[in-house]
Amino acid sequence: MSILVADTELSHLEKIYDVLKKLGMSVVITDNGDRAAQYVLDRQLSLIIADVNLPGRDGFELLEQVKKSGSSIPVVLMSENGGVGKAVSAIKRGAADFLIKPIDREIVKELVRAFVISSEKDEKKEAVDLGESHKDSKVERPIITSDPRMKHLLNMAERVAPSPATVLIRGESGTGKELLARYIHARSSRRKRPFIAINCAALPESLLESELFGYEKGAFTGAGNRRLGKFELANGGTLLLDEISEIPVNLQAKLLRVLQENEVDRIGGSYPVPVDVRVIATTNVDLEAAVEKGEFREDLYYRINVISLELPPLRTRKGDIELLCNYFIDKFNKINGTFVKGISQDAKDLLVEYEWGGNVRELENVMHRAVLLCPTDVITPEVLQLRKKKARKEKHMPLVPLKEMEKMLIEKALEETSGNRTRAAKVLGISVRTLRNKLNEYRKSAEYKEIMGNLED
Repeated sequence: MSILVADTELSHLEKIYDVLKKLGMSVVITDNGDRAAQYVLDRQLSLIIADVNLPGRDGFELLEQVKKSGSSIPVVLMSENGGVGKAVSAIKRGAADFLIKPIDREIVKELVRAFVISSEKDEKKEAVDLGESHKDSKVERPIITSDPRMKHLLNMAERVAPSPATVLIRGESGTGKELLARYIHARSSRRKRPFIAINCAALPESLLESELFGYEKGAFTGAGNRRLGKFELANGGTLLLDEISEIPVNLQAKLLRVLQENEVDRIGGSYPVPVDVRVIATTNVDLEAAVEKGEFREDLYYRINVISLELPPLRTRKGDIELLCNYFIDKFNKINGTFVKGISQDAKDLLVEYEWGGNVRELENVMHRAVLLCPTDVITPEVLQLRKKKARKEKHMPLVPLKEMEKMLIEKALEETSGNRTRAAKVLGISVRTLRNKLNEYRKSAEYKEIMGNLED
């Protein structure tokens, strides 16, 4: 929280600034009313001290802006030639106080005691009260495990949680990367501040830029009002960049600057906005390989890979399957009002033998369906609706070059999805960008023409 001081007289401005800095306050100063108004929009302020006679927007207009926004920031107005009428007008309009310049040092200290320190004490007391009365209102979803590797991973997460270091969480889809990110946030000093998540793979490039960095009014067609990006919304807290590998290369440069400088340039903005955000990124692809292919910036990779945590797939955590099933049965019983008690031994064996390509997310969906469809109080193999996969007879498979196999798989996926690249990429388990790059490689080749020709036929 900062104190904004707006004054046209430089010596007076410096005097107030010096007093506030000696008191340990964070101070923003300006001699222009329009710039002061901009600071009101962009920063978290605990007090505003403003001269009535400012160039651009005057002190009364600044006060009106604060009141119209619904903010409770106290505004103290000051003037060299103020009279009773001006003071009464200021108080009627909602000013916290009206002072005659020059302001004495002791008065500045009194303003801080009255409007900043006492306010912070009240907020802390309220936070303690709320914490005691509503401490169970937001129950963190637990990470269920008895696996030694997972326990080691959680210990590492707890150790790095208090630091501001960027964390990169790796793992297949459905392993719980966002859950681990929230686990870290909940154990950090930022836990009372926002946790904002954005799926970088879910938005086209044009929207992703505005979602991340925000934009000014009139920055482009349709930008009717200013919009804050996810970095500003997460200020003081944690920002999760889910599937960071999907950010286009040109936006990666802008992201790198934010991480290095701790400031955001809104689209159409005339100046950078400072932010204090702890970034956690997730990925389900090999970022090192993406760097080698030129699909991911090397400098950004090193910037986000400060702390690297890798979640193991569920198929390597067989001991956790029964624990997770019991947790999900209890969860979905409460949600649906059902009374399933457990799982038969045959059903347990089937669950353990299953490959779980979708990991914990797939298991959760299977158990939700099983709880809803279970005709008794025990889940059986029939209720699970899982097909036991047959072992591949690889010794009878003809040897095919890897590149040829890759082309065959892409052709098959495109055929099954009628040429829809987004669905084909999902079937193949790769990003749309990777599929597009592969097709570009084949574009001039006979194989590409054959693939596209088959689709047209």
